[in-house]
Amino acid sequence: MTKNSVLKRLRRFDQSWIYLVLVFFAIVYLFPILWVILSSFKDGSELFRWPPTLLPEDPTVQNYVQAFEKGDFGRFFLNSGLVTIAATILTIIINTMAGYAFAKYRFKGDTFLFLFFISTLMLPLEVLMIPIFQVIKVFGMYNSFWGLIIPPAATPTGVFLLRQYFLTVPKDLMEAARIDGASETKIFLKLMLPIAKPAMSVLAIFSFLWRWNDYIWPLLVIRDTEKYTVQLALANFAGQHTVDWNSMLAMSVVTMIPVLILFLLFQKQFIKGMVTAGMKE
Repeated sequence: MTKNSVLKRLRRFDQSWIYLVLVFFAIVYLFPILWVILSSFKDGSELFRWPPTLLPEDPTVQNYVQAFEKGDFGRFFLNSGLVTIAATILTIIINTMAGYAFAKYRFKGDTFLFLFFISTLMLPLEVLMIPIFQVIKVFGMYNSFWGLIIPPAATPTGVFLLRQYFLTVPKDLMEAARIDGASETKIFLKLMLPIAKPAMSVLAIFSFLWRWNDYIWPLLVIRDTEKYTVQLALANFAGQHTVDWNSMLAMSVVTMIPVLILFLLFQKQFIKGMVTAGMKE
């Protein structure tokens, strides 16, 4: 047996162990999700049986039917969908323009302004809630969907992500477009936006996740029950003395579906954007 063949076998052995470790952690991570999905098809008696069973003995969709009938989840899904889609579109527009400006234009104080904006990442959300809440009350956005859509639209994470991606685009492309007579608006809309689709897809997925799963901010802003989002509606299943676990598990599974569909649609752009966003020309 030659030395090269021994080295190849050792490399394959090392890779096999790495794959086994990754598969193990993937199973550990996905097991609670699998447990929730399977438990959503169990009735009340089987759900609290001891020792617990993984697979439902008598699968039923009654939990889903009961949750939609009892909790009026159709309305809450519509509310969450409206808020999430509108907030995501606004987030992409604002953060893309800000990231492009910080990456491709030089102006007095641009570095200080960017560092000051990014430094807000170190502030916990609880510190910012009170001033933001006071602002939306002054502008009459309390107890409205606009109070959920507008305040979190400009995010330091999104600006940083888009700025880093635009830095990977050579300036020669912009100079060539200017020589051809293209205006700055046309360069941004026709040249830069198509190039930045991977980073914008990453931001879209992140924004969708943030808005769809947000609970604290809607709890502060929304007062009327008919304007509740999905996460607020899920909290309503927890009563003063009892918790409707069957309905909560069923609706928790349903809330995963939009995020899963979004990731499957944009997974290629998501991976490409995550790989290239941290690079610089």
